[in-house]
Amino acid sequence: MVSLFSRLSQGLSRSRDALAQLLPGRASALSEDEWLEIEEGLILADCGAEAAANLVKQAKRNREAPLDGLKEAMIASFPAPRPINRPASGPFVLLVVGVNGTGKTTTIGKLATRFRAEGKSVLVGAADTFRAAAVDQLAVWVERAGAEMVRQQAGADPAAVAFDTISRGLARNFDVVIIDTAGRVQTDKGLMDELAKVRRVIGKALGGAPHEAWHVVDGGTGQNALVQVERFREVAGTTGLIVTKLDGTAKGGVVLQLAARFKLPVRYIGVGETLEDLIEFDSGEFVAGLLPQRQG
Repeated sequence: MVSLFSRLSQGLSRSRDALAQLLPGRASALSEDEWLEIEEGLILADCGAEAAANLVKQAKRNREAPLDGLKEAMIASFPAPRPINRPASGPFVLLVVGVNGTGKTTTIGKLATRFRAEGKSVLVGAADTFRAAAVDQLAVWVERAGAEMVRQQAGADPAAVAFDTISRGLARNFDVVIIDTAGRVQTDKGLMDELAKVRRVIGKALGGAPHEAWHVVDGGTGQNALVQVERFREVAGTTGLIVTKLDGTAKGGVVLQLAARFKLPVRYIGVGETLEDLIEFDSGEFVAGLLPQRQG
């Protein structure tokens, strides 16, 4: 069986191979020109100019082992781990947001499967009522997970679906309630207003909910991912990120840039299509998979 680290390492191969051309295997000081090349390499790996400059600045402090210094700087850019906000009683309500094409629906199915594997009862609310195909796809995942789903006719009010889901979750003592939402372009004010309404209705149905709001981001969208996270955080109150499609085609540096800018915990990363390819995030393993291994 392939280990989690191996799948992660394979998924980050594009950025790691590019950085391997810039980072010397030797444990020795680097010239300013070499540091400049590394900074440019980080930018090309989707770290962003600001984050790349800060990483190099921190890494330079370890003059004798630049690769180790860069590794330490990358790990330090992630916020300190914090536990998921689970309520003392009643269902844990998770709101999941993101634009179309990020793998949001599949990710929800994988999360439901994970919760079920922990012995928890799971109820999923299909509030993406604009796309019948999305609801049908979600239904397949929910059935496979052994979870249950609340759905209404196409075009139904998403907030009503969310309210009904919370109500059923409370009445039947579900452990976990996951609310899917329509994939929205963050520049569409009408759709974003509707998302805000869904969040308000969830809070009315159950005080303190949603307990977490996770944003599913496509790791291959580069700088656009930052624009999405900024806007969704304002509307949905994002508390965590799931970065998908880090399967060898995306540049893993965007994860570093997101963490450095927004200080939101990365809960999971996706490196493929199967259930096993949704990996619980670990900053040390991520950085180890992103950087080439030092020789000697």
